[in-house]
Amino acid sequence: MSPVRPTVHVIGRVGDRESYELRDFLTRIAQPHEFHEAGSPGAERLLKDAGAPHARLPAVIDGDVVHEGASVAGLASAWRIHDRPSRLHYDLAVVGAGPAGLAAAVYAASDGLSTIVFDRDVPGGQASHTSLIENFFGFPDGIGGAELARRAGRQAEKFGAELMLLSGVTGGGFDDGKVRLRSAGGDEITADVVLAAPGMEWRRLEIAGVDELLGRGVYYGAGRSEAVRCGGEDVAVVGAGNSAGQAVMHLANSGARVRMIVRGDGLAKSMSGYLVERIRHHPLIDVRLHSRVVELVAPDGHLEAVVVQSGAGTEQLPGRALFICIGGQPRTGWAADIGVATDAAGYLLTGPDLLDDGRRPAGWPLDRDPLVLETGIPGFFAAGDVRHGSTKRVGAAVGEGATAVALAHLRLAELAAGR
Repeated sequence: MSPVRPTVHVIGRVGDRESYELRDFLTRIAQPHEFHEAGSPGAERLLKDAGAPHARLPAVIDGDVVHEGASVAGLASAWRIHDRPSRLHYDLAVVGAGPAGLAAAVYAASDGLSTIVFDRDVPGGQASHTSLIENFFGFPDGIGGAELARRAGRQAEKFGAELMLLSGVTGGGFDDGKVRLRSAGGDEITADVVLAAPGMEWRRLEIAGVDELLGRGVYYGAGRSEAVRCGGEDVAVVGAGNSAGQAVMHLANSGARVRMIVRGDGLAKSMSGYLVERIRHHPLIDVRLHSRVVELVAPDGHLEAVVVQSGAGTEQLPGRALFICIGGQPRTGWAADIGVATDAAGYLLTGPDLLDDGRRPAGWPLDRDPLVLETGIPGFFAAGDVRHGSTKRVGAAVGEGATAVALAHLRLAELAAGR
């Protein structure tokens, strides 16, 4: 991971997807930055002082360096956020740098295990989209998801874990009892033990125009980088879980007038009580139950309103931004492709869930049942949101990541004994 740099400056346009992707990336790696609208006096002055008055946009000014036509991939390369594995074989390979994966990396590396972590995104998973996690043990004043992930990543690296970011696992197989993983960057490694903790992919909102408006008024997740630009504006949030609740509170506390669009008949079934109470009493939040978004209004290519359908009929509501927080789908296709068992929704089956009337799964080679977080493949564990039956909470994910390392030691001992 790149260390936090002094404040960088982004010159771009609010309505451009490329500018949004940069702001979102910088926010989720906890990198201080300031955004300047192209053509504004501040932007012109910054570019002139940097010696690049006609820089291709978006541009990122990082000290004496100007990144023209900047992109997330370009910045990640320049800042060495992603690297190459230092070895061909590891004791433990972790797929996913969310709370479960990072916790496992910290505990494994501190125990002296050679450890590598792959993630297709930046550290933190969906937690990195969260402005403030208030119910995580040890942080009475709360902590931002991106900051928690940055600290955990630094801690893992301090103990010697290698973090391969923006390079997820795309496939693999088995070689002489070892698991082989192939990354999007073309690297291949083997490991004695693997922990699958890749997190979730945001579930898509299936209405016309969403994909075309991404980054230009429509955002998946809490859109933390956009909240400060929504003060005094009308916005909508779709969803009823904790991620939606945190997004609603962050937007309203930034001065936005928020309509929360909820399919069900209440919030208490899927949201922590403290969030339900705060939403109920916030003067800028209007919760619309039994409702769903059915149409987007964007005559000039930028969102202006959303059409909401409810029992009372159809209504067009003004909104310069729509934040979609409707849960996710597990990123487990690569695991299923190499033979790891999943349930019908794609969640990885582990431990007792693999047993059929007490019988071990077909093909299980050991004279013991699968361990509590172990899949149907010995030494291949799962933790966090992608595990069937898991509790979708940061604290639970961290606990499972730590538990997986204790179980990894048991598997490594079996391998050392020739089992």
